[in-house]
Amino acid sequence: MKNIIKSGSTALYRNTPQYNMGTIRHESSPLDGVARPELKTKKKRIHIVGIHGVPAKYGGLETFADFLCQNLGDEFDITVYCNAHKYPEKAKTYFGAKLKYIPLDASGFRGILYDVLTYIDALAKSDVVLYLSPVGSGFMTPLKKLSRAKVIINHGGLNEWEREKLSWLQQKWAKFNHRIAAKFADINIVDNELYKESLKQNFNAESTVIRYGGDHVSKIAPTGEPLVKKYPFVKEKYAISISRAQVDNNLHMVLEAFEDFKEYKIVLLSNWDISTYGKKLRQKYTGHPNMILIDNIYDKRELDFVRGNAYLYIHSHSRCGTAPTLVEAMNLNLPVIAFDVPTNREATKNKAAFFTDSASLIELLEHIPDETIKTNRDDMYAIASTHYTWEKISAQYKALF
Repeated sequence: MKNIIKSGSTALYRNTPQYNMGTIRHESSPLDGVARPELKTKKKRIHIVGIHGVPAKYGGLETFADFLCQNLGDEFDITVYCNAHKYPEKAKTYFGAKLKYIPLDASGFRGILYDVLTYIDALAKSDVVLYLSPVGSGFMTPLKKLSRAKVIINHGGLNEWEREKLSWLQQKWAKFNHRIAAKFADINIVDNELYKESLKQNFNAESTVIRYGGDHVSKIAPTGEPLVKKYPFVKEKYAISISRAQVDNNLHMVLEAFEDFKEYKIVLLSNWDISTYGKKLRQKYTGHPNMILIDNIYDKRELDFVRGNAYLYIHSHSRCGTAPTLVEAMNLNLPVIAFDVPTNREATKNKAAFFTDSASLIELLEHIPDETIKTNRDDMYAIASTHYTWEKISAQYKALF
């Protein structure tokens, strides 16, 4: 009887043809024919540190994090650390991303403590830490050795340690932090090819180039628009420029050019009161008949309205990589006149018009043909549509996560 196997109503003997051919039948189960639920794959945990938070209110890195949440919030378990002082409403989520508020200022020396605390928390709770701009606290990057988390560091787009606005000590501190961050990161990100070369030359660090998106902007026609009352100049021909009030952004150069150029006005947006440089320029040029000096506009629709109706965009930054204001202007289908430095040539594929000082800017403004303006406009938009979209940028980060 040892060779008999029973299964339901069927009895087979070992070594019989039926047994060896696998014809044993089992009793039916009550669950036969019932669909089993599929096991859900656990989402990878992404923690974003180094910024004030989202939704974006303060700068390019916040805007980047904002659109990363919008495009990848459904696919990943994203947490963004936020400066509680900047977000009094304290929403719990944003496009599926969790928001964690820290009761510390994220700027200046206090920002170092903010970065350290959020970085340590992220290392303990995430699969991937996305650390944005290590200029002030990159020294903490080696703490990743205490965690299994992958650390991806976005270094931005320029050698921060060479900025003229920084003191000698601040420059040394910035370079030290970028060096440590570049050495210990699992992946280094830069936003242009020139900075990729710089990280290799200065720190012997490899990096991946991922640009910045700008297709979140939109054209708003002045016809029937209530904002015309606030900004009546949009009905006229004007140039626009947007910069922080710091020397390496060359606001003085643009304003000097428009002292003599009279064909149309310059509208210049800046955070004038943030520096002595900005305050002096505002005091000198306020009331000039050919200049309209405006404080930075943080309402997106209002900003799009003002810059989207301009005749052309003047990009005067000397130290930036893929500058947000530049790629946004390109996405707004504006022709671009840019300060002549390698990063601006790289970002515009050498197809913008370029100036080196106020005299060469006046020369361009006075003699650039309408046909060249049209070609410039078409080239800028084509480049932006190909390289500077958030869908593309988000997909590139997704591949790294």
